Amino acid sequence: MIRTVLLQAGGQGFDPMTLLLWGGIFVVFYFFMIRPQQKKAKDQKKFISEIKKGDSIVTTGGIHGKVFSVEDETVTIEVDKSTKLTLEKSSISLEASKREKK
Repeated sequence: MIRTVLLQAGGQGFDPMTLLLWGGIFVVFYFFMIRPQQKKAKDQKKFISEIKKGDSIVTTGGIHGKVFSVEDETVTIEVDKSTKLTLEKSSISLEASKREKK
């Protein structure tokens, strides 16, 4: 039964062009999808680890502020003159100066 299904499916055996096609698809997928995401994640992790007091940041929720203090896993940002928010470092999206350039 399985043999007849395989014979009906083509039964020509190994086709090197098919392997080449799938290899090409993988290469294109890697260079246009995976590699840029890895670079972006690396840059984001580096930025969060180097954050310091006085940096202007934007959170993932779109809140703009200046870093007031930095602790191990949290950051306190000053949104207004008397308003401070404590956030997880992972909720920081990017540096505000980079946001203004885009």
